[in-house]
Amino acid sequence: MGMRVALKIAYVGTGYHGSQIQPDVGTIEGEIFRTLTELEIIEDPKAARYISAGRTDTGVHARDMVIAFDTDKPNLAIPRVINSKLPSAIWAWAHACVPDDFDPRRGAISRKYRYVMSGEKYDISKIRSASKILVGKHDFANFCSKEGDKNTIRTIEKIDVRVSGTLTKIDIQANSFLWNMVRKIVTALTMVGSGVRDEEWLQQMLEPEFYEEGLECAPPYGLTLMKVNYPEPIEWTEDAYSIRRANEVFHEYTVRHRVMAEVMDHLVPKE
Repeated sequence: MGMRVALKIAYVGTGYHGSQIQPDVGTIEGEIFRTLTELEIIEDPKAARYISAGRTDTGVHARDMVIAFDTDKPNLAIPRVINSKLPSAIWAWAHACVPDDFDPRRGAISRKYRYVMSGEKYDISKIRSASKILVGKHDFANFCSKEGDKNTIRTIEKIDVRVSGTLTKIDIQANSFLWNMVRKIVTALTMVGSGVRDEEWLQQMLEPEFYEEGLECAPPYGLTLMKVNYPEPIEWTEDAYSIRRANEVFHEYTVRHRVMAEVMDHLVPKE
């Protein structure tokens, strides 16, 4: 008997050309589709009505990407089975049986992203103050990469700026996001935080019918999709084994990168 199943997927986007399937390049969905078909959980994504909560760009990560699909083998559509065929940079960590009409993208009421960056060059109090200007319902046409005639009005529900050692973490939650919106907001906030621009300029940027200016995107490696929120609570079953295994893999990953950071530090002679 067919059933609709939802999964929470996490991944390190480094090395992948975004989440959405594309021909001839490695993507997160490409790996997920391969795994689900190899395990015979689905025959093909279209027939299974596969839908994801959204897309992430090249190099962007996710902690809580939600996907859903129909399957005749719900007993196999669980994290520890699926993870056995996925690369270590992608893993499922929770599953749920959901209503037949569940659409993880259209059904979402908000999403939360986190951007992590070095905070050493910025005045954090200026960034915090500037972030308050962006909260609320605005036209974010100056803070996105254009997609045809798509409506650019969005509502940012909250922005939280925190310092963690030498790093700054910016959490942004909105009803939905435009293409590159978070990374361009981060660029704008750092411009204010470094004194290159002021709050008056930021206010102008929210009035695209009178003022237009292009922004560079902040680098993708600092961005993570943290949470997708739904109006009705979903009864997720978390897989403790999958979470523990991911922690082990990423402990090794973290240690390696800390060592590499130290190696980089003494490769170049100090002036």
